Amino acid sequence: MAEHATSKRMKHAVFIYSEDQLGYKFSETHPFNQKRLVLTIDLLNEMNALPEELIVPPRIATEEELLLAHDQRYIDIVKKASNGEVTPEAGEGYGIGTEDTPIFENMHEASARLVGGTLTAVDYVMEGKAQHALNLGGGLHHGFRGKASGFCIYNDSSVAINYMKKKYGARVLYIDTDAHHGDGVQWCFYDDPDVCTVSIHETGRYLFPGTGNINERGSGQGYGTSFNFPIDAFTEDESFLEIYRTAMKEIVEFFKPDVILSQNGADAHYLDPLTHLYGTMNIYREIPKIAHELAHQYCEGRWIAVGGGGYDIWRVVPRAWSFIWMEMNNMPLPTGKIPEAWISKWQKESPVPLMETWDDPKGMYKPIPRKAEITDKNHQMLDKALYMIRNA
Repeated sequence: MAEHATSKRMKHAVFIYSEDQLGYKFSETHPFNQKRLVLTIDLLNEMNALPEELIVPPRIATEEELLLAHDQRYIDIVKKASNGEVTPEAGEGYGIGTEDTPIFENMHEASARLVGGTLTAVDYVMEGKAQHALNLGGGLHHGFRGKASGFCIYNDSSVAINYMKKKYGARVLYIDTDAHHGDGVQWCFYDDPDVCTVSIHETGRYLFPGTGNINERGSGQGYGTSFNFPIDAFTEDESFLEIYRTAMKEIVEFFKPDVILSQNGADAHYLDPLTHLYGTMNIYREIPKIAHELAHQYCEGRWIAVGGGGYDIWRVVPRAWSFIWMEMNNMPLPTGKIPEAWISKWQKESPVPLMETWDDPKGMYKPIPRKAEITDKNHQMLDKALYMIRNA
């Protein structure tokens, strides 16, 4: 990796955010709702966990930067759509103007700002200004080179990975624990030996985008640098974490990255309305903890984290995403009651009763009759994947 000057006053972690990130908004009723950023930040503030001096505003990605992962023709269409110059019918071939990604005013600028937030996080870490950086506004992993998909217009992770390669000469490990397969990032680097993509997701038999099979391993020089762990619907914490812990440690040892970029969708939780997994807050305690440990063990601490999915914005996302920031700063992850002031403030708006504790209540769902079968099926899948890693 290319050498870059290290700041004498390295921050432990920086939090990339400004209210401008809330401009990425399809409609009042669309499931992708950036209100979750506000809820998370307010919860961290109530915990006195987010000093103002650690908040860094995102910049807007330039067109040259967007071209690292997107076609010029596509960028031009998004720009025109932003100004009301493209009908939904004309945009449909580019994935915009659809039910998933409707056109909205200033769409290009709002999308480019989310990308710029991840690039801001990258520069802080790769230039040694901070060991870790968090951009919860990023993680739009379904965007393709010339097409929007799955609520994602520009793919900030794909742009950021190519940016890290070009500017810093880095080998990048991308790990995606969103319940949906990280397809846009995978296909962008499918033949690239210097980028390793890992996705743990609900099997595509039941869930968008329907890809992410175990045999999607990369192509050409990149063969053996794409890893997928499709887990069964109704998978619970223990099976999810067995796969995550085992896969991460083996893959990091195998690939030896310079930096870890983690996508932290919070939609593998039982309460998420768009998926069929049965995770609890236990997995959201462990996911950042393991990424943090491995970053220090193999990458001199270089860890960049972005957001992603998460559609129960009231009961799940703020708790899950707060854990990432607290883990980055070596804070003890909280247990017990959530601050009463936060509950009182937001219960008025929430359409559901808010969770009053950091951990989920016992008996949140009925026992699953097929638990042993699901766990065994996942274990067989893990064994096959590990065989591929060890024989790559």
